[in-house]
Amino acid sequence: MKALVTGINGQVGKALLASVPDGWTCVGLDREALDLTDADAIARIVDAERPDLVLNPAAYTAVDKAESEQALAHAINAEAPAAFASALARTGGRLVQVSTDFVFDGTSGTGYRPGDARNPQSVYGASKAAGEDGAGADAIIVRTSWVYAAGGANFVRTMLRLMRERETLSVVADQIGSPTWATGLARTLWGLAQVGKPGIYHHRDAGVASWYDFAVAIAEEAQALGLLERIPRILPIATTDYPTPARRPSFSVLDVSLTRATLGDEPVHWRSNLRTMLEEEKALG
Repeated sequence: MKALVTGINGQVGKALLASVPDGWTCVGLDREALDLTDADAIARIVDAERPDLVLNPAAYTAVDKAESEQALAHAINAEAPAAFASALARTGGRLVQVSTDFVFDGTSGTGYRPGDARNPQSVYGASKAAGEDGAGADAIIVRTSWVYAAGGANFVRTMLRLMRERETLSVVADQIGSPTWATGLARTLWGLAQVGKPGIYHHRDAGVASWYDFAVAIAEEAQALGLLERIPRILPIATTDYPTPARRPSFSVLDVSLTRATLGDEPVHWRSNLRTMLEEEKALG
C-alpha cells in the first residue's frame, strides 16, 4: 500500500513518517516537492503516484497572519484538499484531511462532537472548514487541537525559550482546550486510515487545560527534567489583555468518543504526553 504524506517538515508530517505501519510505503512531500496552491500540480502527482492514501496535515497555520492573507490561507487550507479529493476520485485512493478545533466558535460548555454545527470565528478557521467541505464525503477528516512535538514550532518550545529569558510571563487563562502530542495524533491518523471508514473524527489528548495551565505544567515538567534552572513567575491574564488580529475560541475541547470507539483504545493524558515530549526535547540537546 502506498501513501502520500504532505507537510513532512511540519510536526504532524514528521510524526506520520516516524510511525508508518507495516505494509505501507510513503512518499513524503514538502513545499518544494509540491506547491499546495497549485491544483494542477496536485492532480499531476496523484495521477503519477496513484496512492492508496493521501495524508494531508500540511496547512497554512499562521492564525493571525491569515486575517491579512485570506487568499493564501484559502488556497492551502480549502482548495488543496478539494484538489486532492478530485484527483483521488479518479485514481481510487482515499484522503485523510487534518482539520482543527477552530472550526467551532467556542460557545459550547461541553466537548464538541464531530456532527456539531461549525461557526468559525477567524479566517484560518473558515479556511479549514472550507477544506473539510472540499475533502468531501469520501474523506476521513480528523480535527485536532493545540498540537506540539519535540523540535517543532509550537507553544511548548516557545514557552521554554521565554521562561529561560524572562523573570515573569503572562499567559491567557480563559481559553480552554486540550494539548495534543503530534505522535499520538499520527498514530490515530494511521489507525483511522487503516479502518478506512470515511467521516469526521476528533483527536486530542485526555484532559483539558487553559493556556495558563499548560504553561505552568511545561515549567514544572521542564524543571524536573533539567531543561529549566528556575521557574519564572507565570501570571494568568484574560484574552482581552492580549488582543490578537484573529479571534480564538474560548472553549475548544473536542469529544473524541467516536474516534476512541472506532480504534478501540483510550487517550493518554496530556500531561503524560507532555513529559514524554520534553524528554525527547532534552535528547535533542
